[in-house]
Amino acid sequence: MKEILTLNAKEQRRLQVLNKVEGGQLTADEAGELLGLSVRQIRRLLAAYRQEGAAGLAHGNRGRVSLRRLSEAVTAEILRLARTEYIDYNDQHFTEELEDPHKIKVSRSTVRRLRRGAGLGSPRKRRAPQHRGRRERYPQAGMLLQIDGSPHDWLEGRGPELTLVAGIDDATSEVPFALFREQEDMAGYYLLLQHISQSHGRPLALYADRHTIFQSPKEETLEDQLAGKLPRTQFGRLVEELGIQLIAARSPQAKGRVERLFGTLQDRLVKALRKAQASTLEEANQVLETFLPRHNARFAVEAAQPGSAYRTEPPYQAFADCFCFRHERTVANDNTISFAGHKLQIPPGPRQRSYAHARVQLHQHLDGHLTIHYQGQRLASFEAEPSQAVRVGQFTPAAGGQTPRPEATIPSHESQPVPERKPRPKPAADHPWRRAAIGKRSGDGAP
Repeated sequence: MKEILTLNAKEQRRLQVLNKVEGGQLTADEAGELLGLSVRQIRRLLAAYRQEGAAGLAHGNRGRVSLRRLSEAVTAEILRLARTEYIDYNDQHFTEELEDPHKIKVSRSTVRRLRRGAGLGSPRKRRAPQHRGRRERYPQAGMLLQIDGSPHDWLEGRGPELTLVAGIDDATSEVPFALFREQEDMAGYYLLLQHISQSHGRPLALYADRHTIFQSPKEETLEDQLAGKLPRTQFGRLVEELGIQLIAARSPQAKGRVERLFGTLQDRLVKALRKAQASTLEEANQVLETFLPRHNARFAVEAAQPGSAYRTEPPYQAFADCFCFRHERTVANDNTISFAGHKLQIPPGPRQRSYAHARVQLHQHLDGHLTIHYQGQRLASFEAEPSQAVRVGQFTPAAGGQTPRPEATIPSHESQPVPERKPRPKPAADHPWRRAAIGKRSGDGAP
């Protein structure tokens, strides 16, 4: 038998109304209007009340154990994991990790209830959001990419502090590519944009902060404006040749999507690196390569407009030639140029031609090697030290000196033999020039 003490407030109100029906003070229709029930339901409640008393008004499942209740073993395992290897995971991330690889499928609310009941709070403290006007996403993938770098202790002391360079699509929140670098540098953004252009295509626009990588610190002069040569960085030259618009953000909130991405990655990616015990730059990039597809499957959304704005056709010039750092140099009298404290010897041109005082263009490629160009011709190429990471304006020649790399396009005296010069003919003795000279030397000085 059920006890009256188990009745809640709703059931106690029903008991009062049913007592009035039993006492003849109310009809079944009037009781139904008061309780919001049908006459049939009132009659059913009256039958249970007459048979079992007030206990008959309590719900039939009162006091029973739910068939969906977690077993004590599963609950204990969840709390054990929450206190040990997942102690710094947030509730949602912990819920996902329980399903894979631990095969424990529960809801986020259940995880939160168990953790809070055990006195385990959220590892991330959340602040009340400030009111800001929300900017709508761009409607199609590839229309705008937000790019930035995040220096952080990604390896948690197991290795050097690295910088994550990443881009995120504004329309879909997809991360098309990201990579770890020793520091935030221009070469990292070159590699980022090169990989995205090859795998997805060239986006219409990039959204970046006002770092000197993107914005030249040099002030515009009147001479620059008149000549149409505004100051720009190497990255500014690259995006201009690729036909990509570079938009400068004026505040961190303006590029909030990539900022929130780094907040998520500093939580989830750090734990993936910890699981893999990554301790070097190379190992971190290997983990990142397998992490990004799972991240995009979890957080990417559908764009408002189908299709893609990425452009897969190459720009007006050779695609590979765009992704290099370009420097201008003047050739010295000994047919050399200086770069990064090294003298680079240019081989002679056709017929032992010297390039002294010529303005040549030096290309520093992303694999480290250098090439020297003049009037559309490649004059020489120099290999870099294999272990050296490419840096703008830095170069260490490979072992073996600064010998140019042999290429068929290099015009040199070895590939093009210099023709022998014919001896200049001497005038005959009776030639007018010789007679005039002889007469002048042997005369008496008369005109």
